[in-house]
Amino acid sequence: MIIDADVHISPTSEAGVSIGVDELLRRMDRAGVDKALTWLQPPYLRHIDDANRYVYEAAKAHPDRILPFGWADPNLGIDKSKDMIRRCIEDYGFYGVKLNGAQNNFYIDDPQLSLPLVDMIAATGRLIAFHIGTDAFEATHPFRLSKLAAQYPDLQFLMVHMGGVGFADLSNAAIEVLAQYQNITAIGSAVRAPHILKAVKTVGAERVCFGSDTPFELMHVELAKYRALLEGEVSPDSQDAILGKNIARLLDLSTSKKKVPGVDCGEEKTMKAIK
Repeated sequence: MIIDADVHISPTSEAGVSIGVDELLRRMDRAGVDKALTWLQPPYLRHIDDANRYVYEAAKAHPDRILPFGWADPNLGIDKSKDMIRRCIEDYGFYGVKLNGAQNNFYIDDPQLSLPLVDMIAATGRLIAFHIGTDAFEATHPFRLSKLAAQYPDLQFLMVHMGGVGFADLSNAAIEVLAQYQNITAIGSAVRAPHILKAVKTVGAERVCFGSDTPFELMHVELAKYRALLEGEVSPDSQDAILGKNIARLLDLSTSKKKVPGVDCGEEKTMKAIK
């Protein structure tokens, strides 16, 4: 099974800028991708509720293809952000919530803005994803994620972009953090191929996931890059892990807990934790 672990969709798609679920499915079919971990796309600063709802509706219509993930912006207010998280997890049954300090302009370890939301997500037992890249060098530095990983050792983190994005590169710092903290898994999207391979060789194939960053990159091209990169470097089993099995394990897709988002998908402890 091939799972793309970094995909964006938008309810207000524009040609060449953003895509809706129908275009995403077309690209998945072209690439031969079975499922996609899906979160919202720009505009990031407005209409987040509408975009999260769109991701939910897409997953509800295509539960065998779309793996929905939420989004929250602490700059909208902590109470508002907590309500976003509650809705994403309790009402929509999302697999977790993403926080993006680059697009939403905050330090990911900020004790006033970020930590209250991390606390809430941690209490649910769901995953949390962080954009880790050079487009907001200080706010989303890998070492900031290391502080969170140390503070929340039982919480599973997704390190999206692995220190890539932009003209500079923080992949070596990202790999150092991955090596130190077992509760972080990298999604190698928008990062150069040699750095992806270095991460695999350093921390193991079980800690790296394929991601295309669709629509900012072309899914079929990124998957071909991964296949060419991994061929002859790691075993077929390790290739399968990177291209899908790792993220499937983290999302617990082998169980029946999440058949249809928002319908019989929340565990009792999750409901209690976020009220």
